[in-house]
Amino acid sequence: MRENSVGIVSPRSEHFDEPLNFACGQSLSTYELIFETYGELNATASNAILICHALSGHHHAAGYHREEDRKPGWWDACIGPGKPIDTQRFFVVSLNNLGGCHGSTGPTSENPQTGETFGPDFPQPQVDDWVDAQARLADRLGIDCWAAVVGGSLGGMQAMAWSLRYPDRLRHCIVIAAATKLSAQNIAFNEIARRAIMSDPGFAEGYYLREGTQPTQGLALARMVGHITYLSDDAMASRFGRELQPGDAGAEAQEFQIESYLRYQGQQFSSAFDANSYVLMTRALDQFDLTAPYEGDAVAAFTQASCNFLVLSFSTDWRFSPARSREIVDALLAAERPVSYAEIEADEGHDAFLLPIPRYLAVLDAYLKRVQG
Repeated sequence: MRENSVGIVSPRSEHFDEPLNFACGQSLSTYELIFETYGELNATASNAILICHALSGHHHAAGYHREEDRKPGWWDACIGPGKPIDTQRFFVVSLNNLGGCHGSTGPTSENPQTGETFGPDFPQPQVDDWVDAQARLADRLGIDCWAAVVGGSLGGMQAMAWSLRYPDRLRHCIVIAAATKLSAQNIAFNEIARRAIMSDPGFAEGYYLREGTQPTQGLALARMVGHITYLSDDAMASRFGRELQPGDAGAEAQEFQIESYLRYQGQQFSSAFDANSYVLMTRALDQFDLTAPYEGDAVAAFTQASCNFLVLSFSTDWRFSPARSREIVDALLAAERPVSYAEIEADEGHDAFLLPIPRYLAVLDAYLKRVQG
């Protein structure tokens, strides 16, 4: 057994027959949510923590599915015995959102009305739709109130939405490297990524599964564009610099290591992620605006919340900069809501929220030690 690991875990699935109405006006008559749990729910169901995943995330946040697995879940650094999200104290729930491609109902699932895969006909989810589905899962698990809802990036947006949509169902909201809405620059990057996918001839207007094609090149390019924005200039410089791949120094085609790395990331992603899911997820990210129902007033929005907040940012994150986190904190203070804030010095850019950076883990650990299970 690996040290401080939750060990071997098995995903669970819950089937829901009650229709879920989406903000876009469409609905799902029936759907599945796949999730994992770590730790034990206490007798009063008061020690549960919900993990909300980011754009390309999923339910496998910690532990291993098989003994031979080399890589653990995507947030294993934070979840486990003795780790900040301590599974000796907390019952942790991590799910794959609707519209994803890792087991929950999404574009690759069968549309019960047609008998074929949904493809591009899957309803466009918004963050509030995900939160509503998560609330139904909490009901199914017997959890009336989360000890904390935690998320980074798009996951942090879900955590904030929880604090407004179900203010009596969480005691702490932990928002990591997020914002109340995307900047124009962020929306622009997402649109470039979508255009890369949709311009691939293999996309077939989203019906590629039916047509027996795949937009692998477009999806790989979308991932390459996105991946650049998740890293900082310092991180790329220290890891790759202008180093060339080993080979014939005189060859015209000799490439930089960063080129090879990005191609590899794109190829790996395109073989594991669904293109329609990527389009849906990025659009949900673009459309999120916590302040929209409150005429753009973040203070008025956070007045609806009743939980405590922890907001974290990273110094070199230019996709969700510390300035965006400070806007959240300022609005919470103006709304007279209890909030703690830390900006973590880190060279890794936006990806820092996924990594075991000592001060980051220490801040999370110190805050969560004050959260009563």
